[in-house]
Amino acid sequence: MLKVLIPTIMLFPTIWLASPKWLWPTTTAHGLIIALISLTWLKWTSAVGWATSNLYLATAPLSTPLLVLTCWLLPLMILASQNHIAPAPITRQRLYITLLASLQTFLIMAFGATEIIMFYIMFGATLIPTLVIIIRWGNQTERLNAGTYFLFYTLAGSLPLLVALLLLQQTTGTLSLLILQHAQPLTLASWGHKIWWAGCLIAFLVKMPLYGVHLWLPKAHVEAPVAGSMVLAAVLLKLGGYGMMRMVVVLDPPSKELAYPFIILALWGIIMTGSICLRQTDLKSLIAYSSVSHMGLVAGGILIQTPWGFTGAIILMIAHGLVSSALFCLANTAYGRTHSRTMILARGLQMIFPLTAVWWFIANLANLALPPLPNLMGELMIITTLFNWSPLAIILTGTGTLITAGYSLYLFLMSQRGPAPKHIVGLPPFHTREHLLMMLHLIPVLLLIVKPEIMWGWCY
Repeated sequence: MLKVLIPTIMLFPTIWLASPKWLWPTTTAHGLIIALISLTWLKWTSAVGWATSNLYLATAPLSTPLLVLTCWLLPLMILASQNHIAPAPITRQRLYITLLASLQTFLIMAFGATEIIMFYIMFGATLIPTLVIIIRWGNQTERLNAGTYFLFYTLAGSLPLLVALLLLQQTTGTLSLLILQHAQPLTLASWGHKIWWAGCLIAFLVKMPLYGVHLWLPKAHVEAPVAGSMVLAAVLLKLGGYGMMRMVVVLDPPSKELAYPFIILALWGIIMTGSICLRQTDLKSLIAYSSVSHMGLVAGGILIQTPWGFTGAIILMIAHGLVSSALFCLANTAYGRTHSRTMILARGLQMIFPLTAVWWFIANLANLALPPLPNLMGELMIITTLFNWSPLAIILTGTGTLITAGYSLYLFLMSQRGPAPKHIVGLPPFHTREHLLMMLHLIPVLLLIVKPEIMWGWCY
């Protein structure tokens, strides 16, 4: 754990001491070295569930893929931000990269934490850099509104979790995941216990986000700069799924009165947000709503609490992290050239940028879960689990899959195909940096087809 955490902390002096000329290459190279070191975690040698460096930080088969994803995204965020942050004064550039590095530090400590209270503190700490990035570097005046939504939704969900954790500490005498995994699951006998169960999970369901408490997500995505959108879609939503997986193992399997409303809401959310996507005109808003749809499937898979559900959830989280981040990068490159996120105003880009149309095509096919991509593997496992739980669930999940295919193709056809409009003239060509960025997103997705067992958690 320390072999990644210490170089990440050393990023801070690197950012502030590097010469202005070498700031971006140095930090990108440093981030890529950390990402490459983190790949050593995938070589799992421990026979037990945890490989500890100390009592507070450890890696487990469940958290390892998420940790590697976190480390992989930092250099990609720096690469993606370079074009629109580089003209700013040097101090602001350093501050921006510092916020991204601090976000990575908090996320590594959140995914590596063995104490639930430490996970909770890091879960809350990720709010601060994300909020500053949205409010300070967002695109429009709506960013203050988006930041307020983001802050208050997450805080309102997190406070009941803190009370629930303190009660758990009082009941069991420990909050260490190393000990709790061997303890008896807590039985939920009274109504007070049921409210406590809900308190444990609502914070994570808001973070995922579950349909109904998802209003902060499209606002935050649309207003955030590209790095903010990338880290939100790729890693911060996964904190919710990871936290749920850790907590439901400690709690007794809930009664049907508790679990059913959440599962039904998650499944209904897949159809509703998919339908919203079909009517979107804003490029970033469509990608944000598609994230809500995919996370609804993940929430359903986790709440069923079977090994297949958990495996499908973590595979879909990793695959969605890479693909949605790639889509946000593509949306940003299109916006940087056409200065509009309205899809109807920027069609026929395939005629002008043929290689970029290939990236759009691969990212959209991955988003609609084309075989044999890992997105399909995760979705199939979750849909099988839900069908096993209730055959009627296949109606909701099947409709959701069809709608997903519909809006993914709509997104591609609307933004890339057709004749190029007359007003699109003199667009600057795509840079090698942007093609490299897309390759670093999509090559891991394609490589995961070959060896998916490195990301399916503890379940096998």
